[in-house]
Amino acid sequence: MLPLLLAATASPVAARSQMGFSLGWHIVVACLGVGMPALVLFVEWRGLRTGEPSYRLLARRWARALGVLFAVGAVSGTILSFEMGVLWSGLMDHYGAVIGLPFAIEGFAFFIEAIFLGIYLYGWDRLSPRTHLLSGLPIVAAGVASAFFVVAANAWMNSPQGFTVVGGRLVGVDPWAAMFNAATWPETTHMILAAFMVTGFLMASVYAVAMLRGRRDRYHRLGLLIPLVLGVAAAPVQIVVGDWAARYVSTEQPAKLAAMEGLFRSGTHAPLAVGGYYSGDELHGAVHIPNGLSLLVHLDPDGYVAGLDQVPADLRPPVPIVHLAFDTMVGIGFALLALGVWLGYCWWRRRELPESRWFLRAVAVSGVAAVAAMEAGWVTTEVGRQPWIVYRVLRVDDAVNPAPGLGWGLVAVLAVYTALTVATVFVLRLLASTPVPAAPQERDVTDYQVV
Repeated sequence: MLPLLLAATASPVAARSQMGFSLGWHIVVACLGVGMPALVLFVEWRGLRTGEPSYRLLARRWARALGVLFAVGAVSGTILSFEMGVLWSGLMDHYGAVIGLPFAIEGFAFFIEAIFLGIYLYGWDRLSPRTHLLSGLPIVAAGVASAFFVVAANAWMNSPQGFTVVGGRLVGVDPWAAMFNAATWPETTHMILAAFMVTGFLMASVYAVAMLRGRRDRYHRLGLLIPLVLGVAAAPVQIVVGDWAARYVSTEQPAKLAAMEGLFRSGTHAPLAVGGYYSGDELHGAVHIPNGLSLLVHLDPDGYVAGLDQVPADLRPPVPIVHLAFDTMVGIGFALLALGVWLGYCWWRRRELPESRWFLRAVAVSGVAAVAAMEAGWVTTEVGRQPWIVYRVLRVDDAVNPAPGLGWGLVAVLAVYTALTVATVFVLRLLASTPVPAAPQERDVTDYQVV
């Protein structure tokens, strides 16, 4: 594999591979940084309201894990920020002034999150319970804000605006218009909901595994139920938002939509394809729903949908990858929705968490499945835009750093992230097995009933 990596140093392959791997790793930790603070505060609030030790224990353990993940995310996020300049010098040289604002604001959000996370972790048993709880609110807000501003920069790459090019030079740069482009709201909403889904299902899966091993106490039931409710509550909303995002793509990036659906021939009464593989300008083995795509895009079976036959061959995305990624994301999304229906039905019938082994197995798998769906969504977004790094403005080949040796950077990144993965898993497992100090007995829970 090493010779292949080094052979790719003169092409965008090494840069794309390094950026894709770094982003794919970092985004999992970033999702937990967005979703976990809200869960930590919720269980702490419930502990203060009810006085139940299980809530307080969950709050402390989850907060400790959050501190570790934040530190690891800071490292991987710093690597990504350097990669933007090192790997994509053509992009930053030409358009750094346009997309710099959301990255700058995200930096402030990161600092706020870091400051208040330090206060929150250090403030256990040092601040009054109400003050300690309130100190966690900026962590929640800053985490969501960080995700918003970073994804807004990516949305600009899908819908570039806020600048004018005259004589090959940028004039009239409007960073605010660039940041709040047409793709910003559907893309950021889709990503933030994905972060809460990944957090909910991934955390619930840990406790599902423990319950499969026989740990059926109140602590583990709450550890499974609370994040699982977050995940299943976000799932139906995510499907609606995904439809919103797909409608944007159909209008602004028809080639991406055609690649997502494996649609080669343009026309009305376009079918909706489920599954299959794309080869030779045709989709093989798919289940076609008549008029489905025209109905989804236009709410009209006579609606016209542009296919790949309208796109020059050199401007088409790699359809097999995009179609597979899109189907993976949608398929897993509906499977997670079905898991939520299962939970809701059992709760409606018996007012208790279903504890059958099949249900627990499904929850145990849901965490990895949610991560896979989120990664597939990013593949759809990024690969579906190819060969453009900035849609219809700048191609990937023109944005990549032409310097030799990028393959060595990929080797180094693989080594660093392997070490980070091992260290993170080791520390989290160590924290899980380490007793958490009990809350001081002198705290009076009744003081916090109003919180």
